[in-house]
Amino acid sequence: QVQLVESGGGLVQPGGSLRLSCAASGSIFSIVPMYWHRQAPGKERELVAGIYSGGTATYADSVKGRFTISRDAAKNMVYLQMNSLKPEDTAVYYCRGYASWGQGTQVTVSS
Repeated sequence: QVQLVESGGGLVQPGGSLRLSCAASGSIFSIVPMYWHRQAPGKERELVAGIYSGGTATYADSVKGRFTISRDAAKNMVYLQMNSLKPEDTAVYYCRGYASWGQGTQVTVSS
C-alpha cells in the first residue's frame, strides 16, 4: 500500500504562485501515472493535471499554460507548479496515484 501526503498549499493573492508537493511512501515498485485533482466548495472533484511514463503531461483547459506538473521519480515526489493564480483556483488539491489519494492541501487565492 502507498501513502500520499500533499504539502505547499496556502493563501496567495491573485496573480501569485504556489508549488504543491506530493510525497509517496510505502510499497512502490514501479513508476505509475500520477494526478492532481481539486475540489472547490460546492463543486465536484475535477482532474487538474496528470503525468505519465516518459514525462508526458496533460492538463485541464482551465489551467493550461499556468500550471505545470512534474515528478522526481528517485524521490517519489510529484509537484504542481501553479502560476498566475486566479480566485477560481481556490480549492482543496489532492494527489492521486498507486490506487491511493492524499488527504489534500488547501489553496486559497484571494486579495
